[in-house]
Amino acid sequence: MKSAANRPPGLGDSADDDSGVPETAEPENVGEQTVSFRPIRDDEPDPGAQGAETGDPAEAPDDGAASDEADETGGAGSWGDVWAAASGVDPGGPADPTGPTGPTGSEKEIPLPDEAAEVLAAALGSLKETIAGLRFGANAPGAQEAAKAREEIIAQLDNYVVPRVRMSTAPALVVVAGSTGAGKSTLVNSLAGAKVSATGVRRPTTGTPVLACHPYDRGRFDQGGLLGGLTRVEAPGPDTGPGDLVVASSERLPQGIALLDSPDIDSVRETHHDVAQRMLDAADLWIFVTTAARYADAPAWRLLRMAKERGARLAIVLSRVPPRAREVVVKHFVRMLTEYGLGDADRFVISECAVEDGRLPETEIAELRMWLTGLSVDEERREQAVRAMLGTVLDSFRTRVPALARHVETQVAFRAGLRADVDDAYSGALAEIDEVTRNGALMRGEVLARWQDFTGSGDLVRTLSMRKPGRFGGKAARQAPERQRALKSALRAGLEAVVISSAQRAAEGVAGRWAVRGPHGERLAATPGLGDATDDLARRTGRAITAWQDHLVAMIRKEGVTKRTVAKTTSFDEESLGLVFTVGLLGYGMPEIEGGPGPMPQRLLRALLGAESLRNISVKARNDLRARINTLFDEETLRYARALDGAGIPDETAASRLYQATYNLEAAR
Repeated sequence: MKSAANRPPGLGDSADDDSGVPETAEPENVGEQTVSFRPIRDDEPDPGAQGAETGDPAEAPDDGAASDEADETGGAGSWGDVWAAASGVDPGGPADPTGPTGPTGSEKEIPLPDEAAEVLAAALGSLKETIAGLRFGANAPGAQEAAKAREEIIAQLDNYVVPRVRMSTAPALVVVAGSTGAGKSTLVNSLAGAKVSATGVRRPTTGTPVLACHPYDRGRFDQGGLLGGLTRVEAPGPDTGPGDLVVASSERLPQGIALLDSPDIDSVRETHHDVAQRMLDAADLWIFVTTAARYADAPAWRLLRMAKERGARLAIVLSRVPPRAREVVVKHFVRMLTEYGLGDADRFVISECAVEDGRLPETEIAELRMWLTGLSVDEERREQAVRAMLGTVLDSFRTRVPALARHVETQVAFRAGLRADVDDAYSGALAEIDEVTRNGALMRGEVLARWQDFTGSGDLVRTLSMRKPGRFGGKAARQAPERQRALKSALRAGLEAVVISSAQRAAEGVAGRWAVRGPHGERLAATPGLGDATDDLARRTGRAITAWQDHLVAMIRKEGVTKRTVAKTTSFDEESLGLVFTVGLLGYGMPEIEGGPGPMPQRLLRALLGAESLRNISVKARNDLRARINTLFDEETLRYARALDGAGIPDETAASRLYQATYNLEAAR
């Protein structure tokens, strides 16, 4: 248990507490609790059980003596007096809206300065926008964990962090959590003094979260803010569900405190479990409820572990404790809590008793009501708890967001591997085309036949136009002969076939590589069309090769000035020279071709253009052809990038954006 120094007045730890506050006192009126109390100690038996064992009425404290001692030591007196003095409200009567508390009651707002709050809120908004923009592939490594972490952070930013930064530290939101059938709704109804949450034997009972608060605080929750992601409704009904929030008010609840009855954290319905998790993420304090029969169950300790890991301010209620077994059960539970590092948590015991109209007897919840009243009266303690929880959540982003970024990096690495498969396949295809266009492999079949026909028929010689001395040579005929057109078409068709076949092999290679990269890669590989070249590749390739041939002729016309000694007597048809140049460019090593015409194109081109000019044009022509084919392949690979984007796999900049948003948040704090 916490020491008396850390408790509000009247919350002593032990029987020998020197505060002078009496352990018990008679309530002034039925239903009105004004007694002091002390929560359970680790090292003492139950007071009721101890009195029963001794049977000595002299052991009971003397009320009059205790009161005198309290007066002498400056004791705080009864909780009714404390509440009346602090709030200006008669504890025996209803709150007065015109009283000194005003419309905000017990709120003492200490918000951040406007400028600081706006800077922090802007950084949080940027963080949320960055996280919300993340997409994860359904079957990619770590996708489910990453998506869950993303949704949890976004929900906590929307429902708790941003509203808490923009508003004051009050009212404090206290979530009542626990396993199925622990009596959470019954406890909330009892504290509210009305049936605000459904109870029953059907499990799960609470499907829609219920928030109960003092009427003065209701406006804070009716208009959004905290839990702003839930739709407000007046009462649960057949159309309400986990995405709604029932807001109820009761004057029996202290101002500055709101109770939230959440669905079961261990509900068999996944939607209920998710909403319960979000309620815990949006709470300033937790009241954990378990029973004498189930306090040792795994779900209870999972929830306690979660509270411990988050550093949540925690109160523990052990309910339905049989009076005869009270001492044994309480001692065992306290020992388990102490061993787990939660021995300092405030603890309350509710005996097994009859429940009327969904509520417990007032005597059973008196201590818990006083604990909540103490939080309401002690504004500093309440605000400290709220600020501590907000700081804890903000601190958690230092690890949670980088952890999400690591999930993103895993996805990015997976995407990079898939993208590398595409790049490797098409780079290999481009290298294959480079080799084919250098080693003379194209100069076979139809291309070789058309070349031999063009040179053997004399059409090549006839393209030479001899100039007579002293006169301008006659104008050469510009109408290309039929054999010239056939050779040009054969060269174009040969290049097209090489490009298309290489692209087809590259597409098949991508599909094969993706298929061995696990379930997600296999699923992507099965995307229709990814294993074949695109339907319009042939059309685009034909257009690209034709443009390259035209560009080659233009280069010869512009840069390929023939040697002066030859130019004085000979002019050459540019189209024919372009064909000769293409054959020479693609037929390098032609002497190895059986039956080939030998290296005549090379000798002719050097004689007509000169060695240096030939080299320059050859380099430019080959680079231009490669660039055009590379553009075709880039267009082919766009569909793979679209497939990766459609699968939800983040790009390479996603992780860096997350790290930057986290840095900006730290700077804003």
